[in-house]
Amino acid sequence: MNKMTKTIYKNIFWAVATMIAITLIFSVLFETAGTTENLSINQLVTKINSGEVAKITVQGNDLLIDLKDGKKATAKKETDASLSQTLNNYGVTPSVLDQVNLEVQDESGFKFWMSVLIPTLLPLIAVGFVFWLLFRQAKGGVNQAFSFGKSNLKLFGSFKDRVTFNNVAGLKEAKQELMEIVDFLKNPKKYLEIGAKIPRGVLLMGAPGTGKTLLARAVAGESGVPFFYISASEFVEMFVGVGAARTRDAFQTAKAAAPSILFIDEIDAVGRERGAGLGGGHDEREQTLNQILVEMDGFERDAKVIVVAATNRPDILDKALLRPGRFDRQVVLDLPDINDREAILKIHAIGKPLDKNIDLRKVAVRTPGFSGADLANLMNEAAILAARENRRTILQIDLFNAVEKVLLGPERKNRAISLKEKEITAYHEAGHALVTASIKGADPVHKVSIISRGRAGGYTMKLPTEEMHLKTRSQFVGDLATLMGGYTAEQETFGEMSTGASSDLKEATKLARALVTQYGMSDKMGPMTFGESHEMIFLGKEISSEKNYSEQIASEIDKEVKAFIDRAYKAAQKILKSRKKLLEKIAKTLMEKETLEQEEFYALIKDSSFKLIEI
Repeated sequence: MNKMTKTIYKNIFWAVATMIAITLIFSVLFETAGTTENLSINQLVTKINSGEVAKITVQGNDLLIDLKDGKKATAKKETDASLSQTLNNYGVTPSVLDQVNLEVQDESGFKFWMSVLIPTLLPLIAVGFVFWLLFRQAKGGVNQAFSFGKSNLKLFGSFKDRVTFNNVAGLKEAKQELMEIVDFLKNPKKYLEIGAKIPRGVLLMGAPGTGKTLLARAVAGESGVPFFYISASEFVEMFVGVGAARTRDAFQTAKAAAPSILFIDEIDAVGRERGAGLGGGHDEREQTLNQILVEMDGFERDAKVIVVAATNRPDILDKALLRPGRFDRQVVLDLPDINDREAILKIHAIGKPLDKNIDLRKVAVRTPGFSGADLANLMNEAAILAARENRRTILQIDLFNAVEKVLLGPERKNRAISLKEKEITAYHEAGHALVTASIKGADPVHKVSIISRGRAGGYTMKLPTEEMHLKTRSQFVGDLATLMGGYTAEQETFGEMSTGASSDLKEATKLARALVTQYGMSDKMGPMTFGESHEMIFLGKEISSEKNYSEQIASEIDKEVKAFIDRAYKAAQKILKSRKKLLEKIAKTLMEKETLEQEEFYALIKDSSFKLIEI
């Protein structure tokens, strides 16, 4: 909660408190108004003559009447006449009036003055209170205006969860680069004596969730020097020059505490390539960037202040930021491989009661492409699933279900589908799984399910057994055949296709076009790429594609794309026709169990005649 929000809540509290106080005062002043009877002069005279009145108290023109039955009443007398004269005029004889105790009280006291002052002062108090709030806000705005040039720089202090490099799994090369930074800050003399210059800036680049901010916190935990951190978006304000002033203030603060580290998170908020806006070089964001460039380039050799920045968009950063003398080192954080994923899972499993039979390696196998943040979320989802079942330990199945939940979304077991739709889905997924298992070199099937998750009516999970950074044409064609497996299974079984294959066909077409236009894997088109991407700087960086080939070539590309699709379709058709009984067996088992794990699936297709096919 920021300061402005706290101020608003505080003002609302005092306004409500004031209204409650006024209400209480009015209730005290007029508490008798609702419990006493208001009499006219004629009614009062009647009661006096009938002997019902015990006492009358005169307060100015107000009469407070005590009746003999214990009740109370009020009345008003004439303004310019005394009470006895008024009652005599209405027929009350002196002998009858002598039976009534008369008492005259002075019109002073708290209630009298409050009854006079509150109706007069209350509107003035309300108006004054409103003006006080307005002037207070204006005063705060003036103070804020004077503090615009101050950066909202935070010092990494004694956090409960202190992070060191031991808490960061994987990223060996990145940690090595940053370890040198920490060593320089601890032992600068060793580097300076030999003439070495430590990098003035370190840029951490990587996909979201790969651990950029976590590594920066680890540097803070390891270095033991003041660690200042700020988000780049906090530099920029709507007022011109504020961002540059805050940048100067941030760097001056870091220099005053040298040796120190200044961490700027999401630096692409101000570090975008200049010329991207309509304001030219006078744009506020660009002025802030210019000031950062000047401050970094103005460091002295032994300033002992290192700037660490993080971004997941290095492609849009200004080239001046990346030149030597500014961000000398650019550390790339890759997605973790299988060993790193297992180590990350072990770190996030600390404090969670795992079953003794859990194998985190199997979970790591099922999570290629997961970032560190994804794996942390996976472990948390597994714990939630276990708690939902009122169990005290997390089982292997919880982790597997968490993987699928992160990938596809939660299960929708209650989704109402007809028996026919269930049968179509079973044959569709059985087709995917059987084609995958039949192709030589294809990734193994880990799970087949016809339970809806997210937008998917069913799914077949196939995952590589080892990390792969390169892929061959035969592997791509195998992937195409797998994508066509569901479509082909529906056609071969029911004689027609459903809309369930639409996403498969879309993905297959996209992959086939990439084989022709990007990867040069078409025999007819040769080792060429088609289409050229351009980066345009206008209102931000945009990527557009330019058609750099003729209409004739475009026609040939379309033919080659279709040829890849046809080849994959024929391969899937050949597999499913030759193994139709096996397809039916898998589909019927899916309709019964709804889910087949890896061991169950391969037990179904285990046969001496089952041979892998090359396509």
